[in-house]
Amino acid sequence: MVLPTLPTKVARPADKSPPHHKFEKPVKKIYDGADVSFFLTSLAYRDLTTFILQLNRAVVARKTIVKDEFVAYPLYAPNVKAGWACQNICLRVLLEKLDALIDEAPPDTGPRRFGNVSFRLWYKLMEERVRDLLRTYVANHLEWDVPAEDMESALEEIEAYLLGSFGSPQRLDYGTGHELSFIAFLGCLWKLGQFGSGGPTVPERSIVLGIIQPYLTLVRKLIVTYTLEPAGSHGVWGLDDNSFMPYIFGSAQLSPAIEEGGDTPTEGSLPGAPEPSSISKQNLVEKEKDTNMFFSAINFIFEVKKGPFWEHSPMLFDISGIKDGWGKINKGMLKMYDAEVLCKFPVVQHFPFGSLFRWEKDPKAKPLPASVLNSYQVGSGGPGAQVSTAAPWAVGAPLPGRNGNIQAPSARPGPQSGTKAPWAATKR
Repeated sequence: MVLPTLPTKVARPADKSPPHHKFEKPVKKIYDGADVSFFLTSLAYRDLTTFILQLNRAVVARKTIVKDEFVAYPLYAPNVKAGWACQNICLRVLLEKLDALIDEAPPDTGPRRFGNVSFRLWYKLMEERVRDLLRTYVANHLEWDVPAEDMESALEEIEAYLLGSFGSPQRLDYGTGHELSFIAFLGCLWKLGQFGSGGPTVPERSIVLGIIQPYLTLVRKLIVTYTLEPAGSHGVWGLDDNSFMPYIFGSAQLSPAIEEGGDTPTEGSLPGAPEPSSISKQNLVEKEKDTNMFFSAINFIFEVKKGPFWEHSPMLFDISGIKDGWGKINKGMLKMYDAEVLCKFPVVQHFPFGSLFRWEKDPKAKPLPASVLNSYQVGSGGPGAQVSTAAPWAVGAPLPGRNGNIQAPSARPGPQSGTKAPWAATKR
C-alpha cells in the first residue's frame, strides 16, 4: 500500500481541553487482586472504557435524512476517509517502519519448541528506533502546548505504551494485554487532541479503521513470522488466542444504523449484513474479510488453525448461533471485554500508569459489589482461578457428539477453563 506524502500539522480541535504539561513515565502499579479492584475504580479505567466505547460507537452505521438509507463504515471504503487527520497517515507510516524491521530480523531457522528467538532482535531494533520514529511521526505533527524542554518527557510517556503493544520479547508471546497497550497509546494521543475534529465521531472512526486495523495486520504478521505464543490464552475455550478488539469493532460495523445522537444498538443487524452464522464458514469469511474487522479476525484464525471451526473455536462457534443480530453480539463483546481483559489480573498486571492514564481514584466511581469481584476472578490466581465465571452459553449450530448424539460445544463434558458468556444466551 502506497501512502500519500505526509501532510502538515493537524489543527487543534476547537473543543480541546486545556493543554497538558506535566508528563510522567508510566510505571507498574498492579501487583495483586486488591490492586485490580482499585484499578476498576480508577481514573485510568474510566478513561480507557470511555475511549473504547467512543471508538465502538463511531463505527456503527449512521442513518441519513433519506428514509431507510444509511452510511456504513466498512474497511478501506472511500467514504470512511473523509476528514481524517494527518495523524492517521503519520501513524500508519510509523507502523510501516516497524513492519520493515522484520526484514532486518529474519526468523531463526534452527529447531525450536516455542516462539522464534529472532523476535527478540526485532523488538530490540524497535526499542532502539522507536523514540526517533515518535519524534518524526508524532512530535513533528502534534499541536499541543508542550514546552520544548518537556517534549522528551511527553514522548517517554507515550513510548511506554507503544513498546508494550507488540508482545513480550522475554516470553515470546502476544495477547490482549499488549493489544490494550496499543489502545492506551492511541488514547494518549486522543486525549491530547491529536486526531483533529472533522465532525462528530470522525476522529474516533478514523482511529479504528485507519490505525487499529493496520496495527492488527502488523501484529498478525509478527505472530506468523516469529510463531509467537498466545499470552494468557484460555486455550480452545478462549474467544481468540491473541486479540479482542476486532470482535468488538467488527460487530459494531454490522449493527443497525443509528442517528448521530442515538444510542449504540443492542440487537438487530444492518440490512444486508452477513448472518452471524457466516463466521463458521470459511468461504463466506473470505468474502467479508476485507470489509469487516470481525471477519478479518476470523480469517486469520482459519489461516493459522486447522480442523472444524467448532472444535478449535467453540466460543466463536457459539456466537455464530446468536439470533438477535450483530447489535446483541456487540453488546456482549463489550461486557466480555470488561470481564475477560480489564478485570483479569494476568492481563492488566503489566499495564503501566502515568499522567494520562492515572492511578487515582475516580471520585464518581461506585464501590464494586463483592459478587462482581468474585465473578470476574479479580486476583492473581489460586484455587479455582481457571473455573468458568458465568452462565451457560448460547447453543450454536448443532454438531455430532459421541455415539451420533447432538451436542453443543458448551455442553461437552470435561474441564472448561475459558469463560462462558452469559450475554450470548439465545431465545428459545
